[in-house]
Amino acid sequence: MTEPVLRVEVSCPAWVEDFVDWERRYGSDQDRMRLAVELSRENVEHETGGPFGAAIFEVGTGRLVSVGVNSVVRLDNSTLHGEIVAFMTAQRRLGSFTLAGAGMRAHELFTSCEPCAMCLGAALWSGVTRIVYGASGDDVRAVGFEEGPVFPQSHDYLTSRGVSLEGGLLRDDAKRVLERYRERQGTLYNRVPGVI
Repeated sequence: MTEPVLRVEVSCPAWVEDFVDWERRYGSDQDRMRLAVELSRENVEHETGGPFGAAIFEVGTGRLVSVGVNSVVRLDNSTLHGEIVAFMTAQRRLGSFTLAGAGMRAHELFTSCEPCAMCLGAALWSGVTRIVYGASGDDVRAVGFEEGPVFPQSHDYLTSRGVSLEGGLLRDDAKRVLERYRERQGTLYNRVPGVI
């Protein structure tokens, strides 16, 4: 019998450190989304995870706080979606369990695809005030991924709690990454029944 695991380590793939320009200020929504989509593309090309990338920025300054790429298969953990990794690394970097702590600037999440049910829930608790995504949930389901119980009411609930959501920014670019993942026969770790 193996001993129980009482410690879990989460990290981005090694290529991320060289890929990301941590000193750059991301001045526009397009620049921020471009980074999220490029992260998803690199994750596919390096075969280090699913076709999903995310980044967290300070509102107003464009300062990059953290990034995340899907690491489900690489780290054998179903919760390690790109958004979750971005939340975890941002909170670790800032030394706070919330990105809406006293004296902090507001933070926003840019993600290559519409967040799944788990990531929407985590976004609420993370403290971000805005979520911007590229490809839609329908785009993600079209390549075979299950996104869980995401309803219009899910978005309405977040909005009522002060988290704005905006979708479709650089959608075609994000969809191309999804298609590339399908072409490369990437693992569908949460498959939509009946979709190949």
